[in-house]
Amino acid sequence: MRLSAPRITPLPEGEWTDEQKKMTAPTKERFGMVFNVLKTLMRHMDLLRSWNGFANHIMGTSSLDPKHREMLIMRVGWLTQSEYEWGQHVLMSKPAGLTHDDHLRIKEGPKAEGWSELEATLLQAADELLDDAIIENATWDTLSKHLSTEQLMDVVFTVGQYNMLAMGLNTLGVQREEGVPGFPD
Repeated sequence: MRLSAPRITPLPEGEWTDEQKKMTAPTKERFGMVFNVLKTLMRHMDLLRSWNGFANHIMGTSSLDPKHREMLIMRVGWLTQSEYEWGQHVLMSKPAGLTHDDHLRIKEGPKAEGWSELEATLLQAADELLDDAIIENATWDTLSKHLSTEQLMDVVFTVGQYNMLAMGLNTLGVQREEGVPGFPD
C-alpha cells in the first residue's frame, strides 16, 4: 500500500444514515461486507451518489466481456500502483476466468507471452491511455477488428474510471480489507 493508514477513515457502520444502509445493502448481501472504498466515499454522499451510477455501469452493464474488463482494471491498478484496486480485482477476476498466471502476465503487460491479439491490444490500449490519454491509431485499428462501437467506448471509459478511482484510493489511503491480496512478487 502506498499509504500505511487512511487519510480519511471509512465511515463506521454505526454512523450510517438510512440512505447509506439502503445504498450498501446489495453489496453487503452479495459480498457479506461493505468495502472500504464505499465506506470512505460515504463521507461525501454527493460525490458517492454521482460516482456510483457510472461505476455500476462499468462493473454491471458494460458491453465488455467480464474477462476483458477485469484485465483493463487490473492493468490500471498495476500501472497506478493502486494495491487496493489490484487486490479487489484479483478476487473479482477469478469468476471472469482470469488465473494467477494471468495476473502475473497483466503485470508484464501486452508483450507477455500467451495473450490473444485482442487481449494484448486491450493491455496496450490501457498503457497508451495512461501514458498519453489517447489510444494510438494502430492499437485502435486492431481493437476495431474485434470490438463493437459500444465496446470500444467502454474500453476508454473503463480505463478512465479506474485511473480516477486509483487516484482517490491512493491519495485517500483506502486500506485493503482482511483477506484481500496485495501485489504479487
